[in-house]
Amino acid sequence: MVQEIQLNNYLLPINQFKETSVNGLKQIAIDFKVTSENYHDVAVLLYEENFDVQVPANNLRMKAKIIQYYTSVTNLYREGEIGDYHVTLQEISCE
Repeated sequence: MVQEIQLNNYLLPINQFKETSVNGLKQIAIDFKVTSENYHDVAVLLYEENFDVQVPANNLRMKAKIIQYYTSVTNLYREGEIGDYHVTLQEISCE
């Protein structure tokens, strides 16, 4: 069971993980919690265009980009708040 992944060397604990293949490219859908304390770091990370993805539990490494992303409405600028995030990453070729 996958409990964490790394995006550009940022360790991200996750709640849900689903790996699929679309047109021969891997896709990973993840759900995770973001607290007001780590909101800034996660927001900056997700603005990066391409990612080095590592899934240690599955021995998976790939380059990927975000193809879907959404969050709950929680205001993460308020101390103690927690938001729900969903991100789908798609493998990209390393040309």
